[in-house]
Amino acid sequence: MKYLRNTLVGLALLAVLVVSLLWFLPARWVMPWIEPQLNGLRLQQIDGSVWDGDAGEVIGADGRRLGRLHWQLSRRALLGDVRMRVAFDGPRLGFSGAMRRLSDSRVAVDDFRLHADLAVLDGYPPSPWGRPRGELRLTVEHALLQGGWPVQLQAHGLWRHAAVHAAGNDVALGDMQITAQAQGGVVEARWHDAGGGPLHVTGELQLSPLGWRLDSTLRARQTDRTLQRWLARLGPASADGSVRIRQSGGLAAPATSTERGDRSP
Repeated sequence: MKYLRNTLVGLALLAVLVVSLLWFLPARWVMPWIEPQLNGLRLQQIDGSVWDGDAGEVIGADGRRLGRLHWQLSRRALLGDVRMRVAFDGPRLGFSGAMRRLSDSRVAVDDFRLHADLAVLDGYPPSPWGRPRGELRLTVEHALLQGGWPVQLQAHGLWRHAAVHAAGNDVALGDMQITAQAQGGVVEARWHDAGGGPLHVTGELQLSPLGWRLDSTLRARQTDRTLQRWLARLGPASADGSVRIRQSGGLAAPATSTERGDRSP
């Protein structure tokens, strides 16, 4: 009996020690296990715990300093209820938001806010329209991700000082307002200019795991030659100078086409 009692006391003390260690686990102790999952990103100047901590510097795969990261992870994660809030602040990119893991494949995101200098995309291949310029501000009130795909979404954004870099020139477009929503796995995004800028534009994009469809109409408000040349690259203009772009792809999409504008925007 004495041996059993001592064993139980020892196991209880060990359990208390393990729980205490997990409760106050320093973040820097677990970095060797986390960093291999970050696709080349490195976290430096680590402070705080696994549950409430900071990385004073986030270093990109190319060695550039990207910004500062703060996180808060609910201790309920020890019971399988993962709830986390992150905030990243950098000179060209910043975001914050909360997430909850609902199952192995479902994640809920709430109050996500992003601001980005779109020149950060210069490391990626350019789109047929050119490389985007300007500042993007995006707010996602709620999103439900299934295997990484948004099956529910409520979001809106503003593309300030919108421009594209194409053929060696920056083409000013003005400010653009964007809304997006998803239901049943179909994402619908719409945008239009804020009014009074160089370009009058309306458009909508539908996305699903099976395909996508784009429909947009653009017309210059000014006689800017750089803007006119850029529009001419997108397709032929109608009598009023508007260009309508209709493109699609994927398993459930019709053939891609670019048409003359058939209505005045």
